[in-house]
Amino acid sequence: MSSRNETTNIPSEQLEPQLNFRSFVDALKADNDLVEIDDEVDPHLEVGAIIRKVCETNEKAPLFNNVKGAKNGLWRILGAPASLRNDPEQTYGRIARHLGLPPTASMKEILELMVSPARAAPIEPRIVATGPCKENILDDGEFDFMKLPAPMLHQSDGGRYIQTYGMHIVQTPDGKWTNWSIARAMVDDKNHLVGLVIKPQHIWQIHQMWKKIGKDVPWALCFGVPPAAIMASSMPIPDGVSEASYVGAMTGKALDVVKCETNNLLVPANAEIVLEGTLSITETAPEGPFGEMHGYVFKGDTHEWPRYKVNKITHRNDAILPVSNCGRITDETHTLIGSLAAAQICELCQRAGLPVKEAFAPFETQVTWIAMKIDTEKLRDMKTTPEVFRKQIGDLVFSEKAGYTIHRLVLVGEDIDIYNFKDVLFAFSTRCRPGTDETFYQECMGFPLIPYMSHGTASPNTGGKVVSDALLPVEYITGQDWELADFANSYPQELRDKVNNRWQQMGFGV
Repeated sequence: MSSRNETTNIPSEQLEPQLNFRSFVDALKADNDLVEIDDEVDPHLEVGAIIRKVCETNEKAPLFNNVKGAKNGLWRILGAPASLRNDPEQTYGRIARHLGLPPTASMKEILELMVSPARAAPIEPRIVATGPCKENILDDGEFDFMKLPAPMLHQSDGGRYIQTYGMHIVQTPDGKWTNWSIARAMVDDKNHLVGLVIKPQHIWQIHQMWKKIGKDVPWALCFGVPPAAIMASSMPIPDGVSEASYVGAMTGKALDVVKCETNNLLVPANAEIVLEGTLSITETAPEGPFGEMHGYVFKGDTHEWPRYKVNKITHRNDAILPVSNCGRITDETHTLIGSLAAAQICELCQRAGLPVKEAFAPFETQVTWIAMKIDTEKLRDMKTTPEVFRKQIGDLVFSEKAGYTIHRLVLVGEDIDIYNFKDVLFAFSTRCRPGTDETFYQECMGFPLIPYMSHGTASPNTGGKVVSDALLPVEYITGQDWELADFANSYPQELRDKVNNRWQQMGFGV
């Protein structure tokens, strides 16, 4: 039997930062990666402005304890929950804390843990009678989203976006697949939200299933969920896989979940805030524009999307609403969506027997590219050609959901550090001849949120993808025949050590 914390009545193992959002906030504080702001801050643009500057400067996460309009514990706001840190030793520390890794973990270690459940037995969630998310219960009529402090994040947004880092929960009509996902949603009126339900995302697939039987979708939206769960919700895991059991396999522990008050969906028992209701199959409303992950707000870019009806709110005392303010690098849409797509693409290629060692989505590309490090020894064993190999990679990745948001694959050799964009751009610029070293895709599904798709010169929904081969022909045949002209490769180790040891003495780096 697990022990329990007397104050919260939460099993002690569920208090680990990766399994409890409140503990995650405490971990950031212990890491000196949190700024608590107790002065009143306006959710109309002021909160957004602070979060955006934090994202663009890799500053500490801001916790707004006094949000104008907050009432009866709804709500405080945590901004930039998975952005980067300034400390070069802990660049990915905030993301690592999502997974129970030390804050010094590398992106490679993070991504390896994220795909590890593919090779492990799932651990189903543990159903409990109640939890902190039930500390307060509000019925329809006891809340009004027009008065609650949902943030206006960019001055040209179409409304106040309450949902930027919460987790939608929907289930197929037969109950066999429960999906957790992130998709933006803004306030529509006092008890409705409206947001993206976009093909081919899993929430769209399940929405279509309910539409076929003529019933609205039972739905919940949870904020401040276990950080490992929000990571899994960001990841393009295969159709039919339930994130709850995936998170269990990843953390080695069953998540505590509790039944909703108004439907049969199970939600994380220690979530900060839970909205319960339905996703309409018939009602739509105008949504957008919104400053999205690629760094643009297009004025007037408004479309009809399904409405969510909120019938009940349950929440923890003094609840915290996590907020991701999307835009230019680096925020959660880049650190999570891009990185986790890369991890899934690498896993996909390895299962298919392709010699891909690692993959990463460089933030500088607004995560529209994936750099793929190729095992060139195995490549040579394949006795293939660049044209054939590019097509093998592209046909596989661009036909799968994991490749939906990615528009350029850059293939590089072992001498390139794919986590260093200077390295990737160096290889791309010097080894990939435009056109002849590239294979283009114009028939596959494209990602319409990228500006050159939705506001470009061709179809907003198909094509616009390419495999760029930055492997020189010799790497397919005999191996690299060059020496890099840089400090690490053009000088003997003894001399490099001497220079490094005297660097500050000579007056550099001080």
